[in-house]
This record gives sequence, C-alpha cells and structure tokens, in this order.
Amino acid sequence: METKWLEDFVSLAETNSFSRSAELRHVTQPAFSRRIQSLEAWVGTDLIDRTSYPTRLTHAGEVFFEQAIAMLGQMNNARALLRGKRTATQTMIDFAVPHTLSLTYMPKWLSALQTSFGEIRSRLLALNVHDAVMSLVEGGSDLLLCYHHPNQPLLLDPAQYDMIRMGSETVRAYARCNKNGEAEFNLPGSAEHPLPFLNYANNAYLGRMVDQILNDTSTPLHLDKCYETDMAEGLKMMAMEGRGVAFLPESAVVNELKQKQLVRADRGLNAWQVTMEIRLYRERPSAHKAGKPVVSRLWAHLEQQAREANKNKKPASRAKARS
Repeated sequence: METKWLEDFVSLAETNSFSRSAELRHVTQPAFSRRIQSLEAWVGTDLIDRTSYPTRLTHAGEVFFEQAIAMLGQMNNARALLRGKRTATQTMIDFAVPHTLSLTYMPKWLSALQTSFGEIRSRLLALNVHDAVMSLVEGGSDLLLCYHHPNQPLLLDPAQYDMIRMGSETVRAYARCNKNGEAEFNLPGSAEHPLPFLNYANNAYLGRMVDQILNDTSTPLHLDKCYETDMAEGLKMMAMEGRGVAFLPESAVVNELKQKQLVRADRGLNAWQVTMEIRLYRERPSAHKAGKPVVSRLWAHLEQQAREANKNKKPASRAKARS
C-alpha cells in the first residue's frame, strides 16, 4: 500500500468526483482511477459505490475514510517529529525539480546564486512533474522548480503558494547532424516516408507539450513513433545515435548543438515549437508554519532580482516603442 493511495481516497471522499480529485492530485483521471482500484485491492473490498452519481462511498468506504485520516495524521506527525530532531535541515534547502531541469537549469542557477546570494546548502529531489508538485504540497521539499504552460497549469492555490518566474524554455525538434551540417531527418516528413519519432511516455509533462505542438500545427507532421521514454535525456541520446527526431528543451541540447552532434530538424522554422515558463514555488509562510529562515532569505533575494529585471525591461520596451 502506498501513502498516495490514501491521499487519493481522502480527496475522492471529499470531492465526490473522480475528475475533480484527479485534477487536484495532478494526475490523469485513468491513472487516478487505477490507484483507487489498487487501494481497494489492498483493502480487499469496494470502497466506492460506482452505481450512483455523484460518486459516494460504500459503507466500508465510510469506515475506512476515518482510518485513512488517522493513518495519514500519524504518518505526518511522525515525519514532523523526526524532522524536528534534525536541526541541520534548518540550514538545508530542499528542492523538488523535474528531471530535465535538474540536469540543465539547476547546476548553472546554483552557481550563479553563490555569487549573488552566497553559499547554499541544498538537497535536490529529481522527480517527474507530478511527484515534484506533490513533494511541495506534502511538505517533502521547500521549493519547487518546474515548467508551466497555460494549457498544462499546475493547480497550486495562489492564496497558499508564492511564485516567481525564473525564465523560459522552448521545446522544438532536433535530429543528428550529418557531415554537411544538416539534420538527418527534417520535418514535416511525408505520408510515404514518415520520420522515425522518438517520443515521451504518456505520463511525461514534456510529452503533453509535444502533443500540443502536434495538435496545433497547421502543417501536418508525418511521424512514425519507434521509441518512447519519460526522460528527455534518453530521447536526446537516441537522437544522437541517429535513431530519429525528438522534441527537446533547448537547454538540454546546448552543448550538442555547439559540437554539431545535433541540429534543429524544423528547417529553422518556428512553426513546430512551444515555449514554457520556468517557475519557482514555495508554500507561503504563516503563523502556524513559518518555514525555514534560509528559504525566506533566498526568496526575498530572488524577488528583488525579479523586480530589478522587470525595471531593466521597461526602458528597453519604451525605447523600442518610440523608434
């Protein structure tokens, strides 16, 4: 039995809606339903009455709901007790970061912070986007660094979570570079000769971004999916082997482009790409949960940086308007 199954069940009991609970838990509805079924298999009985609408609990479900609340409370109390005994954690900042950003953005960003803010004691949790969000929500991390796009938003309540925009990231198509400096595979392909396509697994956030590219394009792409994984680094390595075309974040291929191992596979066009924001989140401090002092200091520093960056942008935009 997994803790997240209990949390899923409690959410479903409170919302009486599979779709709403799946949305709140940052997971697809089919995946959410499978987790509820897994919990029922573990308990050994039906917890949800699926013959009625809206969703409601069975009698066994009502009994188990109280037990689930108690079990989660006991686990959270035990975690808080043990963490309270680890004084060193008060000077350590725990980051929850999706895999790609942990490899591309985080190292350079932390190095820059050493210059502007000072030495940071940090712990990095490299996770998929869903688990990274849940790590922040459940108190397993202090800060969440992640992608954001309006069509795939993170449903974090702005009344409870603070946010800073850190930058942007563009996803576009890349393929191996041949001896002439050209892509071995070029979009859009053709119906007669579709391009070998290296794609993300269904549960990957970047996979949803690629789906958006494919759905929004006015020029159909002819792709033959031959490989999939939830890791951008895995797709990049396959593309470098000449196995096909892959949509990758630009920060993940900086070195490969310089070394002419990869090249854009979109003929230099911007029709097949999507740009996401890179955002940093924290739970807003309160009287009941003040948070770590070092996190508050870092957050104030980053907010100041953001204000200064916005000031520098405004004169440039006004000058452009006058010209």
